[in-house]
Amino acid sequence: MATIKDIAREAGVSAATVSRVLNNDLSLSVSPDTKSRIFSIAEQLEYKPSRLRQLKQNTERAGKTVSLLLWCSIEEERDDPYYASIRRGIELRCEELGLALGQTLRGRSSIATLQKTDGLIVVGGVDPEEVIKLHPDQDTIVLVDQYDEQLEYDSVRLHFRQAVDQALGHLIELGHQQIGFIGGKSDGERRAHYFERFMRERGLYNPQYVRVGAWSTADGYRMMNELLAGQERPTACFAASDPLAIGALRALHGHGVKVPEDMAIVGFDDIEMAAFVQPPLTTVRAYPEQMGKAAVQLLSERFGGREAPAHSVIGTKLVIRESSSANS
Repeated sequence: MATIKDIAREAGVSAATVSRVLNNDLSLSVSPDTKSRIFSIAEQLEYKPSRLRQLKQNTERAGKTVSLLLWCSIEEERDDPYYASIRRGIELRCEELGLALGQTLRGRSSIATLQKTDGLIVVGGVDPEEVIKLHPDQDTIVLVDQYDEQLEYDSVRLHFRQAVDQALGHLIELGHQQIGFIGGKSDGERRAHYFERFMRERGLYNPQYVRVGAWSTADGYRMMNELLAGQERPTACFAASDPLAIGALRALHGHGVKVPEDMAIVGFDDIEMAAFVQPPLTTVRAYPEQMGKAAVQLLSERFGGREAPAHSVIGTKLVIRESSSANS
């Protein structure tokens, strides 16, 4: 079995230097070429290869910079914590893996200001063809929450079809067939798509019960008021985010509509406030922080040498509270 002295002799350095390199001693001043030579010789001599692979990956990862491109503005992130949670997951996992955070850019117009970076995480509906013009290494781009599948890129997305099926299946089990929808405008937004698909498959889709606006509590309030002003009202409503649902609840209270007796409400996200509104909100729990962490993990694997594109799909969970069922 090879020893540290064998590696030192082949590399032309001291045994102490080999030991410190293999133990990832960050205080050691040694050139990258020397480190690479030591790792290469150690692997050739089969010196604890499994441990070495991990050490080598850690060394290669150290100092790598990860930049973020977010489609949402600061104001939109404040209105809907979903994207803030994705960003928090990215930041936490970068810290855990020793990756440096570079730029954080927002909106398509900011793409032109992207500086050189080792890896780029794109959150939301940004055209990857625009991004790759400024960050040409396709292998170190991870798309998060991209509605259209881009199989040639690493990606992380939520299982939106599962989420919508859970919400609407629950309402139909309760006997509802006149189900409304309020959502936000986004390129390729999937919750509205799967809502229409689910309802059409059952012959229940009514476009008069569908409203789309901004991703804000204020617009949730406005859109529910519009639904209530119609000649016919739905008996239940699926809101594409909890802030929208909270605005809708405020409108229902203002019109004296009892929840869930007169209209049931289901939200999406399970933000902290969802359990404390009146009545507590039934919602589909998403895991946006986990999505952010998964994106960084995919990028880290690329830094470690993975070649094939990989895709992570994060599931959801229905959390039933009083806004849909008085007996919950």
